[in-house]
Amino acid sequence: MPASVPLSVLDLGPVPPGGTAADALRNTLDLARAVEAAGYRRYWVAEHHLNPGVASSSTPVLAGLVASATSTIRVGSGAVQMPMTPPLQIAEQFGTVAAVHPGRVDLGLGRFDIHRILALVRERSAPAAAPPPPPPSRHVDGLLIPSPGRVPGADFSWITTLADRMGIEGDAPDHGAQVREILSYLEGTATGPDGTPIHAPPAEGADLDVWLLGSSPGVSARTAGALGLPFAVNYHTIPTTVLDTVAAYRAAFVPSAGLDRPYVMVSADVVVAPSDQAAQELAAPYGQWVLDIRTGRGAQPYVTPEQARERVWTDAERAGVADRVDTQFVGSPDTVRDGLEILVKATGADELLVTTITTDHADRVRSHELLAQAWSA
Repeated sequence: MPASVPLSVLDLGPVPPGGTAADALRNTLDLARAVEAAGYRRYWVAEHHLNPGVASSSTPVLAGLVASATSTIRVGSGAVQMPMTPPLQIAEQFGTVAAVHPGRVDLGLGRFDIHRILALVRERSAPAAAPPPPPPSRHVDGLLIPSPGRVPGADFSWITTLADRMGIEGDAPDHGAQVREILSYLEGTATGPDGTPIHAPPAEGADLDVWLLGSSPGVSARTAGALGLPFAVNYHTIPTTVLDTVAAYRAAFVPSAGLDRPYVMVSADVVVAPSDQAAQELAAPYGQWVLDIRTGRGAQPYVTPEQARERVWTDAERAGVADRVDTQFVGSPDTVRDGLEILVKATGADELLVTTITTDHADRVRSHELLAQAWSA
């Protein structure tokens, strides 16, 4: 199985403890060079804002820097959060990167619907006894499909601050229409309200691939299928819905000029070390990192494993992050390889997108190298 399923990387640009965003970005370039040498297929950078612990916020700029620091690996966004950037600007930005690095650029598009996000936050922060009860955890083909986490008392006021700073007002624009608009600039078929052709160099004819990313069997999955685009599914952030999301995409898929069958990439949170025990030590801060995000503090710089072990947890806190902690792939190269093979089997993934955060950058680099060696052995 590993020989036929490529590995790719998603990088959040984690800010090291006591470090700066500049340190994080230099680490990103270093990791990109390392995983290129290790044989990974693509290197995607995330888009996150107002989070002290991550520095990846400007995807086209960072993707361009990564492309310049490497020579063969594909680079891209995982994902540009629409509608915070207008479709025309997205097409022009990534078209610019592709003009300098043709055949190496992926434009991954995500959906930031503030109303949906706030509704989800209210649901997950409700008291545990509030209806409806979450579905129980289960295993499908050996893969854990966990009950969704709930963290009481979460404060996500920063999301409204972000929407204000980004100028997001009213209901979210039609996602499918925005994706089609981007494609029209790339294909050279865009027109104005009166039918006048619109040309947007260097977007027009850009040598890049467009992806959609999603974590639910909703708009993104259906749009990716209807347009015949490849689709990346989040198991690492919302593992509860991964199978339904993949199924929705495949059910909606219509062959296109660029893709004759569904193509699914599934994400996974991974930590690899020489032994299971060593990997578990490196992954110890992960629960606190997830808890900070889910309570509204935002992603913080990773604490040390020693600090993580000293933290006193409440039962509610542990339950609130169990879905993420329990679906992280942690262990020796063989242990993680076996776990990822289960993920591939259960989802039918054509490719895996792994993301790794550790306190020390060197451990993160080594994790990717060890995984690549085990996967191709």
